[in-house]
Amino acid sequence: MSDTFAKVNVRILEKEYQVSCPVDERAALLDAAELLNNKMREIKDSGKVMGLDRIAVMAALNITNDFLMAQREGTTIDETVSIRLRNLTERVETALQKGQQMDL
Repeated sequence: MSDTFAKVNVRILEKEYQVSCPVDERAALLDAAELLNNKMREIKDSGKVMGLDRIAVMAALNITNDFLMAQREGTTIDETVSIRLRNLTERVETALQKGQQMDL
């Protein structure tokens, strides 16, 4: 089991945390920790929120909101692409049917 998991040290707002994760997810964990640290630092530096717990909650809410917005936009993009593909398919099928009618 220790072969597939790695202990990773991350630093968030000058505090060190040791986290266990699958070896192949190490880079993603480090990226997530960096994003969280940056978001928490931004909130802390604004001076509007005091206390580590509140800063962490605000960062979590901001990151979750960003994620949900991106997810909704991704769904909209997927729907738009699907509609365009359907329209193109119909146009190609119509053109092919007209071409076959001319050949007869």
